[in-house]
Amino acid sequence: MTNPAPEADWLLSFYGDDYTGSSAVMEVLTFAGVPTVLFLGLPTPEQIARFSGYRALGIAGMARARSPRWMEDHLPAAFEMMASLGAPIAHYKVCSTFDSAPEMGSIGKAIEIAAPPLGGSWHPMVVGAPALARYQAFGNLFAAIDGVGHRLDRHPVMSRHPVTPMRESDLRLHLADQTRMPVGLIDLAEMKGGRADMALRREQDAGRALISLDVIDQETLQEVGRLIWEHRGERLFAVGSQGVEYALVAHWRAAGLLPEAAAGVAAIGAERLAVVSGSCSPITAVQIDRALLAGFAGIRLDASRAVDARAWNGELDLATEQALGALQDGRDPLVFTASGPDDPAIPALGAAIAASGDDTGEINTRIGDGLGTVLDRVLRTAKLKRAVISGGDTSGQAGMALGIYAVTALAPLVPGSPLCRAHAEGDHDGLEIAFKGGQMGSPSFFLDARDGGQKA
Repeated sequence: MTNPAPEADWLLSFYGDDYTGSSAVMEVLTFAGVPTVLFLGLPTPEQIARFSGYRALGIAGMARARSPRWMEDHLPAAFEMMASLGAPIAHYKVCSTFDSAPEMGSIGKAIEIAAPPLGGSWHPMVVGAPALARYQAFGNLFAAIDGVGHRLDRHPVMSRHPVTPMRESDLRLHLADQTRMPVGLIDLAEMKGGRADMALRREQDAGRALISLDVIDQETLQEVGRLIWEHRGERLFAVGSQGVEYALVAHWRAAGLLPEAAAGVAAIGAERLAVVSGSCSPITAVQIDRALLAGFAGIRLDASRAVDARAWNGELDLATEQALGALQDGRDPLVFTASGPDDPAIPALGAAIAASGDDTGEINTRIGDGLGTVLDRVLRTAKLKRAVISGGDTSGQAGMALGIYAVTALAPLVPGSPLCRAHAEGDHDGLEIAFKGGQMGSPSFFLDARDGGQKA
């Protein structure tokens, strides 16, 4: 790799607002030839030192499922650590479907906290990523399912998301409910017409430092990367999906700073795989059904029992026992809390929380931690070498329960969910693991994760 930024050891730092999205950034950079490490929490100086020669450093967080108050308490330390690295680009990574609301996962609040320590005269916002079938046109975000594109406020998943439904596809208007910062736009016509630099000056002169950038194809992706890199100044804070990294890589390749394509790698199949899932997405539901048809052992975890500590511990013990029994029978265990948004388990959980008077966020955290506890027990007892955690909100808690402090990318599975190597102080060091977001992956994802995925 030719060094795009010889003045800094670190080329880019990022904070992901969930674990699955964080691993997606690592995937884009690593397989483009930019060695990247992702820490599952604030790293110590000693842990950072173990990755000498790496060019990008990320922190996997859980802000997407947290309140603005939580962000005020937890995000400053992460952003200050990122600022201390001196990387020319710092990125707050959000989901490519822009999951957020004023009271939960507020992207606007995170931007307000990040901008002062991470700096820059402007803050590019890049959400479109054609590799993921995410497109932004004239400020409106679109996403495709099964080859059919949908505006986000009419998207069959995001328009009815149980926590952060998308009721507005124009991201400027969506953010207006989360921050008072004015949001500008450089649209696709200006990108394709060679007027992006002039449009940037216009937006800055108008006092709009946070600027949304359209991406619909490779041409606009590369132009966005050029605009960010050439106007980065001494440092620049960006917000968006892994589209930020896709855009930078496209520009670096066009400028000869990276090879046109990195060497292809492929995941090698594993004899057995353990999966835990807290996702309510219809896409994950299809993946669960496909896996069960292929012989995986489906083990339902009754999440409504999480409101009672004794009942919940018993539920975790039962799921662990069933998962280990499945492995003894030569089957891959798949522990899940729900199969799609219409699963009766979802209203049952809501009713249980309402009856208990407990905080929904605390119960969801307990569920994620419980899934991680089951996975930890199964991996240790059966000595498995590969696992999948499905669900962006689930992955954070479940990953922490495994005691992993960092991951590095091994091989692609599907865009956005690579197979990773775990770095841990204990038994799970070297574990091969994938974090899969609810909206990510083909119907055969769990089978592909076991048998080996596609080539880069």
